[in-house]
Amino acid sequence: MDRDVDRQRSLTRRTLVLGGMKVALFGALGARMYQLQVLESERFGMLAEENRVNVQLIAPSRGKILDRGGRQLAINEPNFRVLLTAEQAGDVEAMLARLGGIVPLDDSVVERVMRDVSRRRAFVPVTVTENLTFDQVAEIEVNTPELPGISIDVGDLRTYPEGDVTAHVVGYVGAVSEQELTGDPVLSLPGFQIGKSGIERHHEEVLRGQAGTRQVEVNAVGRIIRELARDDGEAGGDVRLTLDVDLQRFVQDRLTTELSASAVVMDAFTGEIFAIASQPTYDANLFTGGIDQATWNRLLNDPYHPLTNKAIAGLFSPGSTFKMVVALAALEDGVIDDSFDVYCPGHLMVGNRRFNCWRHWGHGTLSLVQAIAQSCDVFFYEVALRTGIDSISAMANRLGIGIQTGIDIPGERAGLMPTRSWKESNRGESWLQGDTVNVSIGQGFLTTTPLQLAVMTARLINGGRPIVPRLTQGAGPRDLSTLPPPPADSEIDPGHIDLIRQGMIEVTSGARGTARGAQIPVEGFEMGGKSGTVQVYQISQEERASGIRSAADLPWALRDHALFVAFAPISEPRYVCSVVVEHATGGGSSVAAPIARDILLEVQRRAPARALNLAPTDLAQATGVER
Repeated sequence: MDRDVDRQRSLTRRTLVLGGMKVALFGALGARMYQLQVLESERFGMLAEENRVNVQLIAPSRGKILDRGGRQLAINEPNFRVLLTAEQAGDVEAMLARLGGIVPLDDSVVERVMRDVSRRRAFVPVTVTENLTFDQVAEIEVNTPELPGISIDVGDLRTYPEGDVTAHVVGYVGAVSEQELTGDPVLSLPGFQIGKSGIERHHEEVLRGQAGTRQVEVNAVGRIIRELARDDGEAGGDVRLTLDVDLQRFVQDRLTTELSASAVVMDAFTGEIFAIASQPTYDANLFTGGIDQATWNRLLNDPYHPLTNKAIAGLFSPGSTFKMVVALAALEDGVIDDSFDVYCPGHLMVGNRRFNCWRHWGHGTLSLVQAIAQSCDVFFYEVALRTGIDSISAMANRLGIGIQTGIDIPGERAGLMPTRSWKESNRGESWLQGDTVNVSIGQGFLTTTPLQLAVMTARLINGGRPIVPRLTQGAGPRDLSTLPPPPADSEIDPGHIDLIRQGMIEVTSGARGTARGAQIPVEGFEMGGKSGTVQVYQISQEERASGIRSAADLPWALRDHALFVAFAPISEPRYVCSVVVEHATGGGSSVAAPIARDILLEVQRRAPARALNLAPTDLAQATGVER
């Protein structure tokens, strides 16, 4: 009896405990459900909506690049590409084989598509090939019933209408590398491209624009069901250049007579660059769809370096074009004046070392103007020794030599204007008088770029104004064409500038000028200039005895460089030009000067600064050259 009572009491306690636990469990469950469904319903409703609605980025349309007249240098064209959706295609390999009968697909493309298909969900489209022609698109569309899973998509393809004419200036676009990811999500979009060189790279932020968005409804596995909303974003801004594309084409074509050369044409007062060319060049369109390895290797290994913009990155000794810097430094320091003269016997002894003049029998007694006109080495040896390397270096920097000019495209090199401290720091040697003598004729350690030579000439012509070369006239909403000119106060004596100009005019117009045969034979269009020839290899006595008389008899890579800087017209200077021909068949006067003559004649005819004009037929009659 007692045992039954105890058993009943134990059962009752267990029932109460289990019942209490059930009540507590259901109470906790109810409380949690209340929290989720009532207290946090808004939050979880938003998360559910985000799972249902995805926001995707839309790549913005890239801005155009235009020349000074509004002609298109970089544009966007429709890029038709083939997409394949694996779940609709069935046998992917068989489908690619059928597609290959319409659009050529090599083995590497097939392998890449199969790899992409294996890595993605079956409903996600994979790009098969791009840059289809209209005929190919039409044939695919006609055969759509036999090509399940195949669709056509349209995107933007960056195109350069002028191809190789503006490649070094405009540059090109390419896929975003790991190093170029900045956190901007648009850079991670498949197939998105950014500027890799030239204006495309310098004005990347302006040209890129702002990405758009689209809202799409997706199911539980991420398949897109429908598009709910779209914002196309903001297209990139256009960039307008100072370049005159017709003149650019003329200059580029004129340089093709040489294996490797460069030229710059600019306004001496505003710094606007009308043409800047490097020979050989390349077609920028090769890069827009992804350059193949064989073509890349060919460009990379070309001995004439077509990928290098020699106008801003080619380093050369300036040769005798530097003599004007030496002269101006001496005039400004009061070491010489307009009455100073030097007797040239054909050489100058510095210590126990003999430095020859290019004219071995000498020039006789010369004034500064005639020394520039006849490019007498001995005159400038003497002047440089009196002036000193410190003053010469300082003047060179003021005129733009040995420092970056600040041009608005990447890749510019600074060159080198040597000083005492530079030689001590970099070579562990003291500066010698012989070093000063070498620098006086633009050789030795001294290196510069064709662009710096153009800037130097411009500052000599404009009275010493510190103009900065520029290629951009307007970028997006910013109009640079209205920027004020640089200050006129240069602290260089105008009389000293006039002496240099007179010497340059005598170079092309004087009876003994080194480039008198290259003068522009059109009244009112005449130019002044200065030639330079830079020795690359010294011919030995044994080689001379074997029949090698001049650098022109040597292999191409051992020949002298030919240089010429010029301005026009001489009556009212406005345009300046620099030309560098690498390893030329002659000197600056015979090779580079005629190129500069033709370029300055053309720029004055086109008159981008709205100066003079002359009909093409008149030019042909005046010069004897058909255009």
